[in-house]
Amino acid sequence: MFHIKIPPFKQIEPTFDKVSDELIPKKFKYWRWRMFIGMYLGYTIFYFTRKNISPALPLISDKLDIDIIQLGILSSVFYIVYGIGKFISGLFADRANIRMFMAIGLFLASIIHLFIGFLDSLYLIVFFWGLNGAFQSMGFPPIAKGLVHWFSPKERATKWTILSSSHTAGTFGVGLLVAGIINLYNKGIVGWEAVFYIPGIIGCITAIFLFVTLRDRPVSLGLPEIEDFKKDRPMVELSENTKSHWEILKKYIFTNKYIWILSFANMFIYIIRFGTLDWATIFLYDVKGIDQVSVAIFWTLMPLAGIPGGIIAGYLADRFWNGRCAPINVIYLILLTCSILGFYFYSGPNNIFITGIALLLIGFLIDGPQNLISGVQTSRVTVKEAISAACGMTGFFGYVGATFSGVGLAYITTVFGWFGMYLTCAISAVFCIILVLMTWKKEKGDALEEGLRN
Repeated sequence: MFHIKIPPFKQIEPTFDKVSDELIPKKFKYWRWRMFIGMYLGYTIFYFTRKNISPALPLISDKLDIDIIQLGILSSVFYIVYGIGKFISGLFADRANIRMFMAIGLFLASIIHLFIGFLDSLYLIVFFWGLNGAFQSMGFPPIAKGLVHWFSPKERATKWTILSSSHTAGTFGVGLLVAGIINLYNKGIVGWEAVFYIPGIIGCITAIFLFVTLRDRPVSLGLPEIEDFKKDRPMVELSENTKSHWEILKKYIFTNKYIWILSFANMFIYIIRFGTLDWATIFLYDVKGIDQVSVAIFWTLMPLAGIPGGIIAGYLADRFWNGRCAPINVIYLILLTCSILGFYFYSGPNNIFITGIALLLIGFLIDGPQNLISGVQTSRVTVKEAISAACGMTGFFGYVGATFSGVGLAYITTVFGWFGMYLTCAISAVFCIILVLMTWKKEKGDALEEGLRN
């Protein structure tokens, strides 16, 4: 009888069936490409079931008769649950099977989308959208683990920023998808619920693809550790007397001051990211008077520009600063501050070109610091045995900022107007610059140490 063996959820132990030395390069090349493509596509589709709600906010507001504060509550509940879930998922992902962790998370998140659009109660929608946040939190921690186990330190910055562009590709892709759905809705071809169930169907299919494509660590396939294969040791390695998972977390996460600095910096980055991304549709539609379809298309410009923005930031960090991230982050953040204020003052139906350019610049400039702070820099100041937990912690603080971008920015907008909202985003960029500067000497010392070691 046909039988499918379901792999365990727990991290797979190293196999005794080792790959022969002559086959190791070929096997590594094959599995590294397969893992990278699987993780990239998987996280792209995670965003199809996460950001599909953003370009549809004006439509949802009209259909359910909910105001800006209620929209803010919907966003904040998601971000609270997602932020807490990302930290918890990070703690578990370091000891879990990459393949199962990611595939199950996407499948459960997608199932919710098959029926949530048919709910007519705001409370039920908030509940299930929050539950979606819990399952969404299972997306990135296994990717962080996959990156440090399948790619060595000297190549990780480039690979990390490229793979991190998957969330931007997903946001861009779902923006186009939702714009098409809204267009079909306006023609009476589909119901507005298609904004949810179509991404849900795509997510279920992709979850099956992840189950077929992904695997766990190299050692689970009989391959050596990536550092041994590439002859490239990490800058921070696990000490011999640190054995238990709690000891690893305590030494390399909770008492690591640079993890805390990067966490707070990530919090401000997420205030900017979601403040400018989530509220741009309402701002352009209600305040600037741009039509819904054009708003949905404009909304896609930010994630579209973010793809090269993040990758170029990683390349410049490697090319001109020996992998140090602080210099390029400061440059990006200064330019981002100017772009945010420029968008507020000069966007509108009479300045369509300037509106598009401003959104492109914001998208381009936000992805660099986000990817470097929460991922690359974090991986440089901790051990790979705790990387999921480290990214979970920076991610948690990021979604504290994202939560504030929901209800917090909605309240600021109600009291102080839209200028208050965009000024808050600009001030957040300034605070982030200060925190990034606090890591300047640490990174400079690490770069010098690496140069002497090489």
